[in-house]
Amino acid sequence: MGTLTPADPTDALPGIDAHPHARAVLAGGLPPGGEPSHAYLFHGPAGTGKRAIARAFAAALLADGAEDPAQVAERVARGSHPDLTWVTPSGAAEMLVADIEQPVVAAAARTPFESSRRVFVIESVDTMNDQAANRMLKTLEEPPAFVHLLLLSDRREDVLATIASRCQHVRFDPLPPARMAERLQLSDPERASACAALALGDANLAARLSSEEGAALRSAGEDLVRSALAGTTDRRPWVGLLAMARAAASAAGEEAQERMAGELELLPAKERKRYEREGLEARRRGERRMRTQTLDLALRLAELWLRDVLCICEGAPELVYAVDRRSELEHDAAEQNGDGARAREGIELIAQTRLSLQLNVSEELALEALAYRLESLLAIGPRLGSSP
Repeated sequence: MGTLTPADPTDALPGIDAHPHARAVLAGGLPPGGEPSHAYLFHGPAGTGKRAIARAFAAALLADGAEDPAQVAERVARGSHPDLTWVTPSGAAEMLVADIEQPVVAAAARTPFESSRRVFVIESVDTMNDQAANRMLKTLEEPPAFVHLLLLSDRREDVLATIASRCQHVRFDPLPPARMAERLQLSDPERASACAALALGDANLAARLSSEEGAALRSAGEDLVRSALAGTTDRRPWVGLLAMARAAASAAGEEAQERMAGELELLPAKERKRYEREGLEARRRGERRMRTQTLDLALRLAELWLRDVLCICEGAPELVYAVDRRSELEHDAAEQNGDGARAREGIELIAQTRLSLQLNVSEELALEALAYRLESLLAIGPRLGSSP
């Protein structure tokens, strides 16, 4: 009889082969022979598969020694395993102490319900405020032996050093644009390439940009800049963008409401009122977060439009992202007489506005001010149909 080749433990982590560093780090912690760390920091661009692999890794840890590992994995996939806690920020722009206090710090001190381990997955740790981070430190420094924490971040540089230094880092590399473009399966290859390039390594965002909603956001971001270039800001191009952001927020709120209604049915009657009150507050914060994220994405696309104009002005058209809009970009570069200085300043103006939207400013006033500042900067000479 031939010798059987031992199964590769990383087979339990679908998609890990695309990330050699993550594969090398996590392989050493996988059961049955691995020794998992008490804390990992999964970092890399959004859309690279961090969440899916974190869930698979959690399933492997919780299934170790179980009579029916497949059933454990299924329950983890559904989010119904009692020894798995999955935390997402409830604040409009940050992770709050309440997100950490009871769900993680207090729960980590309690022994597992049925597994030999407890696993805590905490998303967006880069948004953790100082108070929440301070509450986490003792758990990170001296966790019980059965506790494993998987921290996820799209922006490692924004994770507090006190948190990052206590974790084993697991890097997820951005997917190549060509690979993302292939996944989109669009009939127009130039549009697929543009969506992939504009996503800056985020496969989920590439898919969103290729959708009808994403196409509308692209158009809104481009229109904000092109109206300024044409001297037609009096058309108020930001109004449609605000409407799209409100619609996205409303859809997120309705989804949260449906989810809360389903969870209420499972709670004892005496706890429902409190849960409903907290759920409504979380819904409001979630709606604001979605509205801000939508506006931020549109402004990021506006930045990238000016970045592409700058590439053409600087004689580097091969670096353009929006390859499906090449003729429009060439027109806008020509309107700048090939001078990229104004485009650079415009990118800085948009970046400043993106930052201000995180500070609870009036969104309409911020966008209106940006539009007129861009027109003052970018419009060269009088335009037909513009106001005197």
